Amino acid sequence: MAVEENAEQNYLSKEKKSESDDDKRRKKIVPGSLMKALMRPGGGESNPSDGDQVIYHCTVRTLDGVVVESTRSESGGKGIPIRNVLGKSKMILGFLEGIPTMLKGEVAMFKMKPQMHYAEDDCPVPVPSSFPKEDELHFEIELIDFSKAKVVCDDLGVLKKVIDEGQGWESPREPYEVKAWISAKTGDGKLILSHKEGEPYFFTFGKSEVPKGLEMGIGTMTRKEKAVIYVTNQYLTPSPLLPVIECYEEVHFEVELVHFIQVRDMLGDGRLIKRRLQDGKGEFPMDCPLHDSLLQVHYKGMLLNEEKTVVYDTRVDNQGEPLEFSSGEGMVPEGFEMCVRLMLPGEIALVTCPPDYAYDKFSRPSNVPEGAHVQWEIELLGFEMPKDWTGLNFQNIMDEAEKIRVTGNRLFKEGKFELAKAKYEKVLREFNHVNPQTDEEGKVFLDTRNLLHLNVAACFLKMGECRKSIEACNKVLDATPVHAKALYRRGMAYMAAGDFEEARSDFQMMIKVDKSSEPDATAALAKLKKREQEVEKKAREQFKGLFDKKPGEIAEVQVEDRAGDEITDENQKNSVESSSEGDEPQDFHEAAAGEPRIGWFYNLWPTGRRLFSALGLQRCTIL
Repeated sequence: MAVEENAEQNYLSKEKKSESDDDKRRKKIVPGSLMKALMRPGGGESNPSDGDQVIYHCTVRTLDGVVVESTRSESGGKGIPIRNVLGKSKMILGFLEGIPTMLKGEVAMFKMKPQMHYAEDDCPVPVPSSFPKEDELHFEIELIDFSKAKVVCDDLGVLKKVIDEGQGWESPREPYEVKAWISAKTGDGKLILSHKEGEPYFFTFGKSEVPKGLEMGIGTMTRKEKAVIYVTNQYLTPSPLLPVIECYEEVHFEVELVHFIQVRDMLGDGRLIKRRLQDGKGEFPMDCPLHDSLLQVHYKGMLLNEEKTVVYDTRVDNQGEPLEFSSGEGMVPEGFEMCVRLMLPGEIALVTCPPDYAYDKFSRPSNVPEGAHVQWEIELLGFEMPKDWTGLNFQNIMDEAEKIRVTGNRLFKEGKFELAKAKYEKVLREFNHVNPQTDEEGKVFLDTRNLLHLNVAACFLKMGECRKSIEACNKVLDATPVHAKALYRRGMAYMAAGDFEEARSDFQMMIKVDKSSEPDATAALAKLKKREQEVEKKAREQFKGLFDKKPGEIAEVQVEDRAGDEITDENQKNSVESSSEGDEPQDFHEAAAGEPRIGWFYNLWPTGRRLFSALGLQRCTIL
């Protein structure tokens, strides 16, 4: 019984919370305060409801027939009807309650007590001081039209009424290129613009080539959609489409979105632009090769010079055969692959690419000058998604994992550490769904996963991210605390980060857990000692004469930052790397050669480094 009471209380509490401000206002209505007289019946069977835009004329009179105000031109108004959105717009209480009772085309007279119009306590609608708000008044309403409306902006300055639904789901946005038929009328129905003949109006989204409110409305439309976009004056900005806007309180734009070209600023700085020339098949982006896939494309590469010199065309220079490549393996320039991943099969796109995403960081063809901006016209013929591991047995899963790992090793050897890391991490993600069934499978799985984590650690070390390298090693040591190779790699990462004591501890632990690793650990300790000696020597030179200063004299000591001199010993090799895992990339043991540069002061005194860093100090002054 108590449970039922609690449930009832919770329900009532939720109901109370969901009560809107308009619902609370309606509770103030007392019988006889709002009376309705039908003057002309309307048509249809439906009434307006919350979310509908209602368009109506209103004339306010005193009880003896004197006009107080009106929207009608024959009664002294501007001839522009009122537009409100039920449940959204601020309306007097009498309208809030009365208009939802009307039919389209209906004319009704509402007799309102003062508390039903502008004399209501905390009335949300302002009124001129000369308005007789303390009087009982007649409000004559003609409901011209009502329909569902899309609220484009919260202040209701831009609304959209859909006439014909469009196709698909994609809407234009900056910097898309748009074609549309557009006409415009003022609030009182005067035609001020008609662009419905010849060619559709063309503009680039985000370039202020149409009024701001119109662009906001078009940004909610889909291809082939027809709509009326209602824009109030605060969103009527000057533009080539409508240069003069000062004299309009609001404009109603009738728009048919003929077509738009997807244009993507891939880097956000205007340098790498993908422009769709021909639509592909399928839904964007679900049917794009977002994941690593085997792709087939035709493309034509051109220099961005006056002649648009063609440097390569698969249809001419490749005997008409398309280019086939695997994404995620660095087989094509980075800008090329970034754009192809966002194409649909059958799509043709024009890609404008800067040098650093084209051939400056890729094998450059002989006919492409260094520093050249290029343009590719690409057609995605099709792609094959990677094999789904669902339903595969354990051995097949491990075979697929090995293929990806070998690809990662190749990328590592080519110096493409980010791509290599992505391959290893892909397998590790897939491993989250693999459940070995036997002890033997469990051992194979654990060994492979550990190897992948160590490969990731090596990539991070080459990329100069020592802390992330240490974290990757920790994942191995959490599962296998006596893993000599993980201790070695973590020790190298600690040494690269300047944490000499932690590095020494790992190298010494190697000897304890695996006697066969003693030669490798000894070599690592020698390398560590050499680095410490070099750092100490450099420190002595820096501090030489520092304490010979007379009292009152100041000597400044510059604490080097992470961009300081790099101290490495590239001749040191680690046999653990080459003997224990012969199938790992051969130069993984050289990861320390790419470690970040650490200032000598940080290396000399790691504790002091952490102290100064915590205090935010990079310089110290000694008196």
